[in-house]
Amino acid sequence: MAGEELTPAFVLHRRRYGDTSLLVELLTQEEGRIPVVARGAASLRSRRRASLQPFVPLQACWKGRGLVRTLARIEVVERVAGLSGKALYSGFYVNELITRLLPRYDPAPGLFRHYRDVLAGLRQEDSLDRVLRRFELRLLDELGYAPDLRHEEDGTPIREEGWYRFQHESGFHRADATAENSYSGKTLHALAEDRPLTGEYQQQARHLMRTILAIYLGDRPLKSRELFRTMQPDQASPRKIP
Repeated sequence: MAGEELTPAFVLHRRRYGDTSLLVELLTQEEGRIPVVARGAASLRSRRRASLQPFVPLQACWKGRGLVRTLARIEVVERVAGLSGKALYSGFYVNELITRLLPRYDPAPGLFRHYRDVLAGLRQEDSLDRVLRRFELRLLDELGYAPDLRHEEDGTPIREEGWYRFQHESGFHRADATAENSYSGKTLHALAEDRPLTGEYQQQARHLMRTILAIYLGDRPLKSRELFRTMQPDQASPRKIP
């Protein structure tokens, strides 16, 4: 927060800025995503450098009036267990989604809570697919882009035994089970109710969310997804379930 009052924050991304500083993207509770310059933090001896790590709960304040502010103070709230393996790649993916989709200086206190929740889920080593699908839907909801997973485009309730295709402008339409890129109603209901999915239903949910996010991410690929593909096979399309 501008001035001396500290506000909760997390580091989404950082990179070198000049010879001695870092340009840091913060997700903050009060002001959403903001860029700050951490002067002197590029030095290996800098205490700020050690504090400005992803996934660590922080308290921060900054100063200045331009698009890029200057970091004034930073404090680590608590030392938490680091992410590793697939959970680490998933954390980078979550950070990149926020950086790409959330406009700067757009207050999003709900998203800040969801971010803390997704980090807790990744640390508990729950089903990564379920943790990520939950966050993706919450992110889309905060941005006003969430699909209606309970109704067809004409308002008819989606049936668990039915099959559906998704169209960006209108939503879900009934489809044949053999149609390419169609989704089981069971998958849609489970996503809407945050119920666990396994096997091919899980693959469908992953494909659906990837399809919807691609609409808003554009053509530039996610760097974190390229890394994630080295950890698990990519599903090009949802497989059908008997």
